[in-house]
Amino acid sequence: MRGKASMLGAASGAVAGLVAITPACGNVGLMGAIIIGFVAGFACLWGVNGLKKMLGADDSLDVFGVHGVGGIVGALLTGVFNNQALGGPGLVGDWVTAAVSSVSIADQVWIQFKAVMVTIVWSGVVSFAAYKIVDLVIGLRVPEEDEREGLDITSHGETAYNR
Repeated sequence: MRGKASMLGAASGAVAGLVAITPACGNVGLMGAIIIGFVAGFACLWGVNGLKKMLGADDSLDVFGVHGVGGIVGALLTGVFNNQALGGPGLVGDWVTAAVSSVSIADQVWIQFKAVMVTIVWSGVVSFAAYKIVDLVIGLRVPEEDEREGLDITSHGETAYNR
């Protein structure tokens, strides 16, 4: 995007592919895994450059853009590429006889979508509760004058750089 490759971009791309294939691990074929990684790469690039700006998020390490977006894309595409017709193993319909069958792609994507929504709600509620507890106990922000002076001095009593 900026005319030069960067190690940060390469590392973020590798992590995005790994995050996206994690929900699908063992449930998709080789070509499905390659397609999931390819799609997730572009989705995570949008998550890091577009979604973060749209939400006005303060995400200096691009955690949500890579892990959140990549995980959602991987979970949803698992519903597509799990199908036997697309190289996936299908679903074990009967655990006693180990009969394998496939549900329709739309039905499996719907199941995956519901799971993603439950995960988003759960993560939001638990994060909100954790932030509130921390805010009540020790606070989420340091005083503005400490921030201006530098946290290395005010919190640790030493300087990080020679001034």
